[in-house]
Amino acid sequence: MSGRSEEELQGISLLGNQGTRYPMEYSPAVLEAFDNKHPYRDYFVKFNCPEFTSLCPMTGQPDFATIYISYIPDIKMVESKSLKLYLFSFRNHGDFHEDCMNIIMNDLIELMQPRYIEVWGKFTPRGGISIDPYCNYGKPGTKFEQMAEQRLFNHDMYPEKVDNR
Repeated sequence: MSGRSEEELQGISLLGNQGTRYPMEYSPAVLEAFDNKHPYRDYFVKFNCPEFTSLCPMTGQPDFATIYISYIPDIKMVESKSLKLYLFSFRNHGDFHEDCMNIIMNDLIELMQPRYIEVWGKFTPRGGISIDPYCNYGKPGTKFEQMAEQRLFNHDMYPEKVDNR
């Protein structure tokens, strides 16, 4: 069956809303989910977020990154506009790069309970060094837990050429 009924769209309030308010503080409550119409199939959903911004917790200077979020949904999926607003909420949030990636992953796990998820931040260099934290999770007791272990062990075995992004 294709398309979505009004009933299936209940709880989606941001998409199509012309009065969108951008959160100025870290705001996981802005995240919205909808039902996966294909829970019988394993498939990846990938978001590329090239305009992520957060603040250094020590200096308050801005940090910029491209964030890659890939997941295999189970019952729920994240709505993309709510994800955009959620990521925007980090703009004034002071945290280390590694913490931001783990916070994002934890919030998405809480929202969706995906079979598998990974979050990878590729931050632009500051002070002559870039930091690219990667974290992942597979649902315990499933093949996805083993998948997470394998992907973590083999992550970035052949890193791309970094050319100051």
